[in-house]
Amino acid sequence: MIEASVIIPHYDDLQQLSLCLELLDHQTLERSRFEVIISDNGSKCGLHAVEQVAAGRARVILAHTKGAGPARNEGAKFATGKALAFIDSDCRPTPDWLRQGLIGLEEFPIVGGPVLVVPKDPDHVTPEEAFDMVFGFNALEFLQKRGFIGSGNLFVRREVFDQVGGFRSGVSEDLEWSHRAVSLGFPLNHVAGAVVSHPARRDWNELARTYDRRTQEAYLLTRERRAGKLRWIMQSWMVLASPVPHIAKVFASPRLTSWRDRWGAIRVLFRLRIFRFIHAYRVMAAVERTKPSADNPQAALPLSPVRAERSRE
Repeated sequence: MIEASVIIPHYDDLQQLSLCLELLDHQTLERSRFEVIISDNGSKCGLHAVEQVAAGRARVILAHTKGAGPARNEGAKFATGKALAFIDSDCRPTPDWLRQGLIGLEEFPIVGGPVLVVPKDPDHVTPEEAFDMVFGFNALEFLQKRGFIGSGNLFVRREVFDQVGGFRSGVSEDLEWSHRAVSLGFPLNHVAGAVVSHPARRDWNELARTYDRRTQEAYLLTRERRAGKLRWIMQSWMVLASPVPHIAKVFASPRLTSWRDRWGAIRVLFRLRIFRFIHAYRVMAAVERTKPSADNPQAALPLSPVRAERSRE
């Protein structure tokens, strides 16, 4: 009997996908008790290449609508398990990840677990990796302070997902989905044993692309709220002021073991917060010029400088 459906959204990341599948093969939960669904977002490598990596270990489906949220929704349509376990293709589940998540669902309708950010080479950590190891994917803090669970390590009972509905596209999908679930009376909980790791961003371009996307998605969600533009302006100034108190967080982090790594993380901290402050106003101006529709919030949104550079690569 299938107890859980593991759903992996994927786009052109075969190497990381292969590692994720290999780690799922070595879960403490018996392999016959869960299925794996890869929801491919139209990878340039082609569906056949994804199926070759899956090698019978997972069902591969095609999600025609772009975005990780729609890909997760498409995967859920084909899922047969009583529980849905969402994980990203570049995440690496620990052996007890799935079992721990399902134990959590016995008590709570929606749970998530820690995401441990790891460098490529622990002996040669880049400044961007050092920053990401301190500030990236703090799942417990996200839940306690912002009331959401990241969709890269998310467990939900099937009947609850059907009641809450799928992930939206173009906005901060996990934040919006979690808040929607809570508004319907479904509490969220953190399961310390349901751990996945995620590779740290190694350089500035990779880090900037991540926060470029997050900034655009966050603004599109914030503008829907009452006094959304005013909230956004206030938040942007808080971001600009945040590096000073966050220096203490860098020095207190047990993840960084050398002064070199700490100073590197602090340099990136200041650079990134200034980038986010400036980019917040760029995004707001671009969105308000184009006025994207509610049905397709990014339809007319122009490429930011970061995305434009990436599109030429």
